[in-house]
Amino acid sequence: MKKVLCFGTFDILHKGHEEFLKDAKTHGDFLIVNVVSDKLVYENKGRYPKNNQETRAINLRKLGLADRIIAVSDNEEQNLKLIRKINPNIIVIGYDQESDFIRKLKEFLKKDELKVEYYKSKEFAGGIHSSLIKK
Repeated sequence: MKKVLCFGTFDILHKGHEEFLKDAKTHGDFLIVNVVSDKLVYENKGRYPKNNQETRAINLRKLGLADRIIAVSDNEEQNLKLIRKINPNIIVIGYDQESDFIRKLKEFLKKDELKVEYYKSKEFAGGIHSSLIKK
């Protein structure tokens, strides 16, 4: 079974999120989505999400696209440890994720000699972001 892992905020779900998850699922048999913590969203984006982590995970579960949804990691270091624990075959990153996390991810995969593919998705739904959607 080929496991796919992706990370994201998934604040106000929209067509771009759905397309991203559908695309991620095409890269394997089992899609695991980690909904990042409110704290990590703040650290990366300088603002808290409109919905808390638990609500974001519940809303994502309602889409029915992920085989497993986790919402446990509190910081980037724990996210990297999570990769080792899950041992995915591929990690799919959103096209707009340009944070320091990507650099750390690449270093982590190389250092730990993990045989994990890395795929950066294309832009979906015209590049719409949750932060642009009025609630």
